[in-house]
Amino acid sequence: MQIKTYMAKPGEVEQKWLLVDATDKVVGRLAAEIATILMGKHRPTYTPHTDTGDYVVVVNVENIYFSGKKWEQKKYAWYTGYTRQRTVTAEIRRERKPALILTEAVRRMLPKNKLGRVMLAKLKVYAGPNHPHTAQQPEPTELALKA
Repeated sequence: MQIKTYMAKPGEVEQKWLLVDATDKVVGRLAAEIATILMGKHRPTYTPHTDTGDYVVVVNVENIYFSGKKWEQKKYAWYTGYTRQRTVTAEIRRERKPALILTEAVRRMLPKNKLGRVMLAKLKVYAGPNHPHTAQQPEPTELALKA
């Protein structure tokens, strides 16, 4: 008898909606767990070439935190098309675009290909406690708990 490895086909896996409250969570730990869920590695039916992950809705991102002195020392840089890079500290980014801190952390943990961009589209990040995805009935989930 020959045992075959199960490979999920696109559309075969039912994707759930999860609701995560980011209040008082460390950015890196939370991003690592969210990336695992988006890729589908938390399921026994994980298939590398298929999107088997769940949707993740993250609320209260303005209350997320970095450990140590990263709020003052961590810098985000981007190229504008002009002859220098723009940089901003994490503290200023939290004031202006708090959702971008977590989104960028998760994006850098996902595969760098078409499938990774599809996975990132399933991440919905909101600065406050309100979100427009109540019709999908996301189930509340605790992530990045301190051991």
